[in-house]
Amino acid sequence: MHFKRLTALAFASCCIAAVTPAIADTVQAPQGLDQSATLLLTDLPVFAPASGLAQSIIPDAATFAPKATVATAQDAQEADAVDGDDDDDSLVAAATARLAGHVDGHAREALLAFAMKLRDIRYHRGGRTPTAGFDCSGFVRYVFAKSIGLDLPTNSASQFLAGLSVKRTEMKTGDLVFFRTRGKAISHVGIYIDNGQFIHSPSAGKTVRVDSLNEAYWSKHFAGAKRPEGIAKI
Repeated sequence: MHFKRLTALAFASCCIAAVTPAIADTVQAPQGLDQSATLLLTDLPVFAPASGLAQSIIPDAATFAPKATVATAQDAQEADAVDGDDDDDSLVAAATARLAGHVDGHAREALLAFAMKLRDIRYHRGGRTPTAGFDCSGFVRYVFAKSIGLDLPTNSASQFLAGLSVKRTEMKTGDLVFFRTRGKAISHVGIYIDNGQFIHSPSAGKTVRVDSLNEAYWSKHFAGAKRPEGIAKI
C-alpha cells in the first residue's frame, strides 16, 4: 500500500513538470501595450524620495554668497570727500590753535576755518573760484561770500573804501589788511588771522598761504586795516 502511494506521487510530479513549460509559453503581454509604451515605461526615472528631499532642503551655496559691489566713480568721489573733510577739519583746528589763538565770534571762526581750507590753491589773475584759481581780491571775496554770506566789492581798492578803519593794535580775525605794492594805490589785500599773521593769494607763480605782517616786504608796503561792515559788531 505504501509502495502504491509513492508511485502515484512520483507520477504526479512528472506530470506537473511536463505541463509547466507549456503554460509558461502561453502567457503573453497584455494587449494594447505596444513597444513605444514599453519604452516609455522603461525611460521613466526611478522615484527616489530621499534624494529629492535632500535636494529641496539643502540650499545652493551660491544663495548665501555675498553679492559683489561695484564701486562707482561717484562713490570713490564721496569717500575721498569724506576723508578730505576730516583732514581739513584737523588742519583747520591745528591752524586755529597755532595762528589764531582766540577767535571772537562764530562768524569769524567760520570765516577763518573756510579760508584755511583754501590754502595751496594757485594764484590766477582775475580768478574768483578754487577751480580757476584766485587773485588777492577774488580770494577775499570768495571766502566772505561762501563762509558767512557777506558780499564784498570785486577789487582790493573798492574793498578798502568799503570797510571801517581799524588801528593795527586793534585788528581782529577776519579784518582785511591792505598793501600798496605798486605805487600809492591799494593793490593787494589779505585776511587777518591773529598775532600778525594773515592769509592771502600773493602773486603769479604762488599759492594761497599764510604770511606775517612783520616780514620786511609786507611791513614796508602795509597800508592799513579795514573791517567789513558785516562783521563790525562781532
